[in-house]
Amino acid sequence: LQPCIMFASYVFLHAGPTHFLINMLTLSSLAPPVTERLGRLRSLAVYFAATVGGALGYAVLSRYAAPMVGASGALFGLAGALLAWDYSERRHRRQTLKPVVRAVGLLILLNLVLWWAMHGLLAWQTHLGGTLAGIGMALQPKGVKIGLADPEGAALHAWYTTGQLDAPGTS
Repeated sequence: LQPCIMFASYVFLHAGPTHFLINMLTLSSLAPPVTERLGRLRSLAVYFAATVGGALGYAVLSRYAAPMVGASGALFGLAGALLAWDYSERRHRRQTLKPVVRAVGLLILLNLVLWWAMHGLLAWQTHLGGTLAGIGMALQPKGVKIGLADPEGAALHAWYTTGQLDAPGTS
C-alpha cells in the first residue's frame, strides 16, 4: 500500500524546515496567478495532477529506490501551466516567444545548479514529470471542453473550435 500512497503523499513531506520554507515561498508566488485563472478547484486539480506526474516521472526516470519528499513536482507543474499559457497566448498573438524560452532556460539552469549543490540528490525527474503534467493540464487537446483555461471554459473552447480568442471576457 505504501508505494501507491507515496505517489500522492510525498508532496506533504519535506527534508527539513528550510526545504519546507522554500517550497511554501514558491507556492505563494505560483499559486495566485494559477488560481486567478482557474479558480480554486481547478487549481487544485492542476496541483494534484502535477503531484502524480512528478511521482510518475521519478518512478520512470530515477535509478534509485529512494523516497521522494517535497512539493517541487507540484510546484513545477504550476510553473509548467503558467509557461504553457504564456506560450500559447504569445503564439496566438504572434508575439516573441523569447520570454518563455528564457524562463524554461532559467528553470533548467536552476535544476542544474541545485543538482550540483545538492551533490546529485535533487529529484529532477520529479520536476520534469510535474512540469509535463502541468503543461498537459494547461494545454488541453483540441475540442476537449474541460474548462481549465478559464472558469467557464469558453475562451479556450472558442479558440480550439474557431481559432479566435473572442469569447466573453477575452478581449
